[in-house]
Amino acid sequence: MKNILCYGDSLTWGYSAEGPGRHAYADRWPSVLAAELGSGALVIAEGLNGRTTAHDDHLADCDRNGARVLPTILQTHAPLDLVIIMLGANDMKPFICGRAIGAKQGMQRLADIVRGHAYPHDARAPKLLIVSPPPLTPTEDADFDAMFDGGVAESRKLAKLYAEVAEEKGCGFFDAGSIARTTPLDGVHLDAENTRAIGRALAPVVRKVLEL
Repeated sequence: MKNILCYGDSLTWGYSAEGPGRHAYADRWPSVLAAELGSGALVIAEGLNGRTTAHDDHLADCDRNGARVLPTILQTHAPLDLVIIMLGANDMKPFICGRAIGAKQGMQRLADIVRGHAYPHDARAPKLLIVSPPPLTPTEDADFDAMFDGGVAESRKLAKLYAEVAEEKGCGFFDAGSIARTTPLDGVHLDAENTRAIGRALAPVVRKVLEL
């Protein structure tokens, strides 16, 4: 049995702009990935709305800094064979970071944490798969448009920058924007079909990484 941690934000949690609400469990990409992989893998969904790569959100009601929380999550779910990280959309908020380069640096920090964490019982560090989230989409939702001001253009840079991080760190990379699109309802989140598409597309990538 291979243990896989999916570490992300609202795209991993399953936020639905319709409503708004949360997608059905079966529609969330970690659930779809688990179904595709079958009994040979345990997929752990660790998504939190608003989570960033490594930046503070002082308006949040809980800790959204992905770098600060990740060591605890790694310890909680150890031993792990693979960590999949899909973060960066919330870094595009100008009052948090607002620049793709800041998300790249945050992702570098997360990769270093995964590689360098003191895992219990001398367990080896898991393999790492970095996933760039689908770019933001222009929206007529005034609140989201203002919240992510300038984020559409910056988010389009993430795939290239994250691929550079993956090459630097010697880990896997997947561009979720190659198969999924964010909804214009709010410009940030995914409808059910697009989140399912990410789970389906990641399955062969994960099989290759873990030799399943």
